Amino acid sequence: MSLDEDARWLEWVTTQFESIAGDDKEIDLEEFKTALKVKESFFAERFFALFDSDGSSSISLDELLKALDLLIHGSETDKLKFLFQVYDIQLFWFAGSGSIDPDELRTVLKSCLRESAISLPEEKLDDLTLALFESADKDNSGSITFEELKAELENFPEVMENLTISAANWLKPPELEQRRRQTPRYLTPAYWHNNSRKLLFLCAYSCLSLLLFTGAVLQNSQGGLWYMMAKGCGQCLNFNCTFVMVLMLRRCLTWLRATWIVRILPLDQNILLHQIVGYAILCYTMLHTTAHVINFVHLSEQTDYSVWEYLLTTRPGIGWVKGAASLTGVVLQAIICLMVLCSSTFVRRSGHFEVFYWSHLSYVWVWSLLVVHCANFWKWFVVPGLAFLLEKMVGIAVSHMGGLYIVEVNLLPSKVTHLVIKRPQFFHFKPGDYVYINIPDIAKYEWHPFTISSAPEQSDTLWLHIRSMGQWTNRLFEYFRQPDSQAVSPKRLANSLRNPRQLMKTQDDLFRSTDCNRTLASNEDDAIELTMYRQNGSRPGPVPEPGPVPVQGPQEALPDQLGQAERGEGPPLREISAKLGENLQFHNIKCYVDGPYGTPTRQIFASEHAVLIGAGIGITPFASILQSIMYRYRRRKQNCPNCNYSWCENIKDSEMKLRKVDFIWINRDQKSFEWFVSLLTKLEMDQADEEPEGRFLEMHMYMTSALSKNDMKAIGLQMALDLLAKKEKRDSITGLRTRTQPGRPEWSKVFQKVSEEKKGKVHVFYCGSPALAKIIKAQCEHFGFHFYKENF
Repeated sequence: MSLDEDARWLEWVTTQFESIAGDDKEIDLEEFKTALKVKESFFAERFFALFDSDGSSSISLDELLKALDLLIHGSETDKLKFLFQVYDIQLFWFAGSGSIDPDELRTVLKSCLRESAISLPEEKLDDLTLALFESADKDNSGSITFEELKAELENFPEVMENLTISAANWLKPPELEQRRRQTPRYLTPAYWHNNSRKLLFLCAYSCLSLLLFTGAVLQNSQGGLWYMMAKGCGQCLNFNCTFVMVLMLRRCLTWLRATWIVRILPLDQNILLHQIVGYAILCYTMLHTTAHVINFVHLSEQTDYSVWEYLLTTRPGIGWVKGAASLTGVVLQAIICLMVLCSSTFVRRSGHFEVFYWSHLSYVWVWSLLVVHCANFWKWFVVPGLAFLLEKMVGIAVSHMGGLYIVEVNLLPSKVTHLVIKRPQFFHFKPGDYVYINIPDIAKYEWHPFTISSAPEQSDTLWLHIRSMGQWTNRLFEYFRQPDSQAVSPKRLANSLRNPRQLMKTQDDLFRSTDCNRTLASNEDDAIELTMYRQNGSRPGPVPEPGPVPVQGPQEALPDQLGQAERGEGPPLREISAKLGENLQFHNIKCYVDGPYGTPTRQIFASEHAVLIGAGIGITPFASILQSIMYRYRRRKQNCPNCNYSWCENIKDSEMKLRKVDFIWINRDQKSFEWFVSLLTKLEMDQADEEPEGRFLEMHMYMTSALSKNDMKAIGLQMALDLLAKKEKRDSITGLRTRTQPGRPEWSKVFQKVSEEKKGKVHVFYCGSPALAKIIKAQCEHFGFHFYKENF
């Protein structure tokens, strides 16, 4: 570092120290814990002990500067010595024994697990400890020396690159970035190339609006400036109040997605365009109303009517229906403002979706009042209105055609409700499509949209995975969670016979499972057989089910005694039956489904290299897509008649042009992986053999609550997880063969690797939070990838 940078760093640390230290100008242990913001006090105490060089139970500014200078500016050897002292805890406050024994390593790894919010059973912690200890203890002396730890770390170059304490960023000076004048993102060629259809459409929309406004102004030029303004905005409102409806003709848009028009019009962004037109309507109504009010002020000076009579009565006789134009205009202004307010993100995302839903139904009153308000509106409305009415009638007919019933319910971690619905024969959909569902037992008149998470090839049932994020979804989860739920199937006798058979078959499979290294799913037939998985990493045998169930509930779905089953010891039958029944329920509940409706993910099979990115429950459309891809993949799979070798021919057909699929799933915590872990396990097993051109499907798992590999509080844990994953051929966190990566993806590196594979045109499909969507879209523009976002 230069002298200027050193001076700036010293000034920064001094300022931070003064803000943390008390009146005594010293930092004690409690202040240190608060400032460091670590979850596990073990690391705070170890760091504090090593920073406190004089053993005074407090840290002075000089001691802090000396320790931070080592961690931030020191060499790799200096940082490794500090790490070694953290792990050598035999003598807690000062230098340790000079070596790390297995018990010390286990203590550190246990704290690492807590710091990263990872829950593993004690046996798995022992396995992790032994895996790292045996790898580092080269001379089999029963302890790890500093040189052995250094040699072991050299096998992990990504850790050595940036060895630091991420939790101490509050004491690192902010980097002075070279402020270069960069071209705004919206003016770059990449942005215009990747958003060409949307931008051209918006240009055409703007030109048409300007043309309508100009035409209306010229036709009413004799009425004065404000009258011309009101008429111009009114003409634009005639167009926009019908066009906003056209953008929500879901069945028509779903049909158009299967035609060449999808390559010209931005059909996949109809929701965004609907919002833009909605805000345009609000602006036009405000201008229209303001212009009329000003015009009424001028008229009141020339006539006997006051401004309030012009606005709130029919006496002046303005309008084609008994002079009701002004009065209906005031009501329309109020309704439109209310609809826009209730459609805001903070309302929809704050658990009050019902407010948005019911206020949006006011569109019926808006159109009715517009017909009364404006003499020419019906001419704009008649054709789109008939199309909208026809769509509604078809939707009602389809949703009530045949009896649909929820036959199974699974309560999964993080309050996710998995519904299994008996699928009618006439119901056909594409992977990634969504439906509107109505469950009268939850809310008689409410319809809510959810993505179908089962594959179209699964002919008997539909899957819906519903995260509890609002009033309706929370009522749904609580309805099935209640032990004495009224949702018990009326066919109790049939289900009571069905359940014991199911449980007995499950118990037989559990007791036959004696191999501790057994995989999570088996490949006995062409159907996707799904299994149960526990959070603690143990693996029960496969669970046959009456309907396809991807993940059988949270950690409580199986008792701890299942570990005995894996060791060949049989748990009590009564306990297994009770636990299985807690989260897997059989029902016969009436429901109605309207759809299916298409989404941007329909473009996936026209891609050559698809990157699927799901954040949290945003995996649901990709669950359907991945299953469908693997069904088609199996149809192209070839087997050697003389040996067990199998491969998939790289055939491009009209159904699927895919050559490579990268699936990225980002979760905040460990339990969320249980939603689809058995499905992902089955997909991995379908690709047990390496393909001539590499794996067709690659999966990448990220856990954001886990500390990254270059964090000093997680280095040992991540090394141990890597070593154990190589040894057992599966990840300790999820049970998959794919190693779960800690932290968030570095998108520039991820997309750089995708770009280097050269498997054809890359299409990125994303479903998750809007904030992450902006980051990924910017990276796609940089690399020239096509980006599609599922509305979440």
